[in-house]
Amino acid sequence: MTTAFAYKEHDGILSGPMRNPRNSAKHLGAGSIHDDATAQKLGFRGGTVAGSLHMEQFPPLLVEVFGDDWLRTGGLSLYFKYATTDNEPVQAFARRVQGDARCTEVWMDDAKGNRVADGTANFRSPDQDSTLRKRIAAMPEPQDIRILANILAGDIGERLPTRITMEALNSRLAVVTEPLPAYTDAGVYGEQIATPALQVQVLRPAESSILPRNSDFGVGLFGAIELQLHAGPVFVEHDYETQAKILAIGETPKTEYLYYEANLFEPGADDQVLRMIMMLRFMKASSSLWS
Repeated sequence: MTTAFAYKEHDGILSGPMRNPRNSAKHLGAGSIHDDATAQKLGFRGGTVAGSLHMEQFPPLLVEVFGDDWLRTGGLSLYFKYATTDNEPVQAFARRVQGDARCTEVWMDDAKGNRVADGTANFRSPDQDSTLRKRIAAMPEPQDIRILANILAGDIGERLPTRITMEALNSRLAVVTEPLPAYTDAGVYGEQIATPALQVQVLRPAESSILPRNSDFGVGLFGAIELQLHAGPVFVEHDYETQAKILAIGETPKTEYLYYEANLFEPGADDQVLRMIMMLRFMKASSSLWS
């Protein structure tokens, strides 16, 4: 399945091409962090590109580092540090592993050298020292929680059906920064597989049962995402079930945030296909609870 990929390598660091991700959620309009006016009111330069879309620049690099097996049992953990706007150039990096190492460092920078994301990647077995797991372990106790006051660590949602449609895949393929043959060729795995952004999408229905939102939540955005395949890949037009659990709640001067874990299962089964850890931030300045 491995295909030619235009990366460069220097001192064991692989760099992908500079790419220009599109703000494909701009259509959500006013009240969304992807809307220019809404984002600028909150201090951003414009409507932001979702972090899940930045994840799509890493698979070719990680297939080069770990081999094709990364698409079945690989993991990618990213903490987003600098929000980019529509069509701004960004570049993905990964450190080549030594020997039989199964974890490595990854990151993304923009054309001006701003660090867009820091992270780790792995394959074959989950990384217990991933970027997100380390951050969760080091979280201080929150002092003033208002937006998330009714959300508790340990809350578990109901198990819900979920599916990635061919329409959703085609929408992603129209703008994906780094396409892979397996996204379009069903012959590689027997079915077409999901891009990282679609892996996030197929798990998000579980969010509704652990995070019932109202107008007090204000504007939210992705703060970090970890995807870990256990028995992948994740297929398009395939029925799955998903369930989520709240892991932790915290705050910064400008946001309240939470981490939750969502798992993807075959219907009626308990073995994980995919696990996601998602960090959601909610801007205090956008919530009536902080005005």
